[in-house]
Amino acid sequence: MKWLFVILGLISLGLGILGIFLPILPTTPLLLLSAWLFYRSNRNLYQWLLDHPRLGPYIRNFMIHKTIPVRIKVLSISMVWLTLLNCAIFVAEHWALRVFFILLATAITIHILSYKSIK
Repeated sequence: MKWLFVILGLISLGLGILGIFLPILPTTPLLLLSAWLFYRSNRNLYQWLLDHPRLGPYIRNFMIHKTIPVRIKVLSISMVWLTLLNCAIFVAEHWALRVFFILLATAITIHILSYKSIK
């Protein structure tokens, strides 16, 4: 079972890192899932993730304080809207799909803004 958790943790970590660049993937939940899976299976990977210079502070801040840096909020919301508006305008052919993309962007924005901000 530990190997399964390690493999799932690595997959989640990879998807979380991709989520930094692709706003459709939720970075924070995937990184938190990786931390949880590593904690349950391999403490060395868990510690490595928390000590990582880029990902570690982001994960610790969220786990401890439930906060997201303002810069990350602005970047995330901007990328979500750019991507989903692009899909709504140029990709979706049916009006219902366009409405879905706009509602999805709105829901993601509300979710991100529901967390406290740090500088």
